[in-house]
Amino acid sequence: MLINMSQMLEIAKENRFAVGAFNVADSNFLRVVIEAAEENDSPAIIAVHPTELDFVKDEFFQYAVSRAKNSSVPFVIHMDHGDSLASIMRAIHCGFTSVMIDGSLLPFEENIAVTKEVVDVCKTIGISVEGELGTIGNTGTTIEGGVSKVIYTKPEDAEEFVAKTGIDTLAVAIGTAHGIYPKDVKPELKMDVLEQIKDRVDIPLVLHGGSANPDEEIARAVEIGIQKINISSDYKYAFYKKCREILASTELWDPNAIYPECIDAAKEVVKQKMGLFNSIGKASIYREIHEKPFRQAFN
Repeated sequence: MLINMSQMLEIAKENRFAVGAFNVADSNFLRVVIEAAEENDSPAIIAVHPTELDFVKDEFFQYAVSRAKNSSVPFVIHMDHGDSLASIMRAIHCGFTSVMIDGSLLPFEENIAVTKEVVDVCKTIGISVEGELGTIGNTGTTIEGGVSKVIYTKPEDAEEFVAKTGIDTLAVAIGTAHGIYPKDVKPELKMDVLEQIKDRVDIPLVLHGGSANPDEEIARAVEIGIQKINISSDYKYAFYKKCREILASTELWDPNAIYPECIDAAKEVVKQKMGLFNSIGKASIYREIHEKPFRQAFN
C-alpha cells in the first residue's frame, strides 16, 4: 500500500504513535525496511536523500514503487532533504509520494518563500510536503550533514511558518544531530521546546537525527507529539558491522552468501525502533480505512 505522508501521519497523530523514516541507499536496505514492516505489521517510510538517489539511479524506484504498492502494509516513499525544486521534481518523476524541501539554513523569509514554491507545485498532484525550521546538528558520521551548533526551532516562528507555507509536516530542531554521537557526547532533547511547538502547530511534527538518542527521550518525544522519526545511521551501522565480521573471518564473495545475516542484523534494529515508536501492529488501522470504501461499494 503506497500512500502520501499526510495520509500516513494523520492516522499516527490520531492514534498517538510515530512512524520511522528509514534512509534507503540500495536494494538491501529497501529489503530491510519493507520486510521488517511486513513482519511487524508496521507502517514505514522509505526515505531517500538526494545523494542516495544519485547512487541508486531513478530506475531503481520502478521496483521500489511496485514493491510498496503490492504490500499489505502502508508505505510512503519520501525525498529527504530535497535541496531545490529540481531535486523535488526528480523525486516526483520517480514515483515518490512525499518530499521534503530543506530551507533551514536560509533566512526565515527565504525559507518560507522556497518552501511555499514547492507546496504550490505539489498540492495539485497529491504529493505531501515537509518543511524544516531550525537546524540539525552534525556528528561528522553521516552524509546528511548538519551544523556545528543547533539553532532550536522557535515556537512562534513555527506557527507563522506553517501558516504562510501550507506545509503538511514540519521538521523541528530540539537538539538532535545526524549520525552516531561520539562516545563523549550525550544528546539531550529540549522537550519543553517541543511542547511549546505542539501547542502552536496542529500539523504532524518530524524529528530528524533520531539515531543514537536515548530511548527514553525518543519515547517521550512520541508521547508529546512527534509523528515521524528519521533513522539512518543506527540500522546501517548494524548492517555493516555484521558485514565486517563476515568478511574478516571468511573468504566469501557472493552477495547472497554475505548479505543475508547483514539484512537480519539491520532488521533487528528497525524492529526495535518500531517498538519504541509504538507503530508495531498499527498497519491494520490503515487497512481498515483503505478497505472500507471497497466493502461499502459491494454492500
